[in-house]
Amino acid sequence: MDPSLLRERELFKKRALSTPAVEKRPAPPSDSSSSKKKKAKVEQGGSSSSKQNTDHSNGSFNLKALSGGSGYKFGVLAKIVNYMKTRHQRGDTHPLTLEEILDETQHLDIGLKQKQWLMSEALVNNPKIEVVDGKYAFKPKYNLKDKKALLRLLDKHDQRGLGGILLEDIEEGLPNAQKAIKALGDQIIFVNRPDKKKILFYNDKSCQFTVDE
Repeated sequence: MDPSLLRERELFKKRALSTPAVEKRPAPPSDSSSSKKKKAKVEQGGSSSSKQNTDHSNGSFNLKALSGGSGYKFGVLAKIVNYMKTRHQRGDTHPLTLEEILDETQHLDIGLKQKQWLMSEALVNNPKIEVVDGKYAFKPKYNLKDKKALLRLLDKHDQRGLGGILLEDIEEGLPNAQKAIKALGDQIIFVNRPDKKKILFYNDKSCQFTVDE
């Protein structure tokens, strides 16, 4: 090689080494576009996710609305049965039409399907409701008219060895039960069960006698 060229090459190397250079790598365009794409996907995914959540919440709301509708029907039924029981306990034992019941319970605004359900299924099949000439009345376990009827029932249970009767069953079927029970006095006996429910027994005074120690 020509000596002059060698000298020029050596000078160039020296200048190159004496001048520091900072290398700045530009961000790869593919990474930038990728990050943009990822961000776009995240945003899109977020909106999609929020949309799905909205759809899910809407589905959940619709489901609740459906179950709420069913719950509303059974709520109306429960209110009707409780009302019929309360009026029976007051002494109003005559049957009512469905319209009269709905009027008394303030449910005249229910739909035709719900009325049909009450008439054809709910009230007819309810063990606490009986149908009398197309009307509805409360059906207690023991249908008692007065304190004499209660005493006869307790006496019959005692003679048959059936024991006593739950106070709540008597209160359910006897109008003004507490007044009647109080009037009977010591002709009946109260016994408290372990679950704190009270039972009434007939107090057979013929069995009361003195036994020598």
